[in-house]
Amino acid sequence: MRTRMTSGERREQLIEVARTLFATNGVDATSVEEIAAAANVSKPIVYEHFGSKDGLYAVIVDREARRLDTAICDALDTPGAGYREILERGTLALLDYIDDCPEGFRILSRDSGTGTYASILSDVTIHAEDIMRAQLALRQFDPDLARPMAQAIVGLVSMAGQAWLETRQPPKDVLAAQLVNLAWNGLAHLQRNPGLVTR
Repeated sequence: MRTRMTSGERREQLIEVARTLFATNGVDATSVEEIAAAANVSKPIVYEHFGSKDGLYAVIVDREARRLDTAICDALDTPGAGYREILERGTLALLDYIDDCPEGFRILSRDSGTGTYASILSDVTIHAEDIMRAQLALRQFDPDLARPMAQAIVGLVSMAGQAWLETRQPPKDVLAAQLVNLAWNGLAHLQRNPGLVTR
């Protein structure tokens, strides 16, 4: 005889089942019928817990977004960490999330119609900008370069992470080290007055 799930357990089961289906098929190609069938419940049970497929999707996106945003922002806010360590911690925070929660990352980066992933990257860029502004000032560079440089570094790690999700090559720590190497050594060797070779 099967033990009946509590309401909370059923809700979590539906979230887990729906996350897998949304990650595999996309939100538009996933129906309430499919979610109910995969969870071995009736459609009204899904509606009872979430009101609609959109309601269920919103709960999943919110959970995943909070998890990713917290992980990255905590990494960037490490007290006493040097700039290179902060860069490394932020890079690993994203890659760790992708490694641990590939379904959540697929949902956030692929179909989040509210721009949730873009919003997370914007938050991270603001954190990175504050850090970079101080670093540029110390090196007597124009601090107004902080915003576009922060966007460039966040974009570098984000795009590499999206590609890595599908291949998982090279190994995570190797990729993190190489991304940090590229960003760090690029910043460490900035020319004071660079020119364009094509002009």
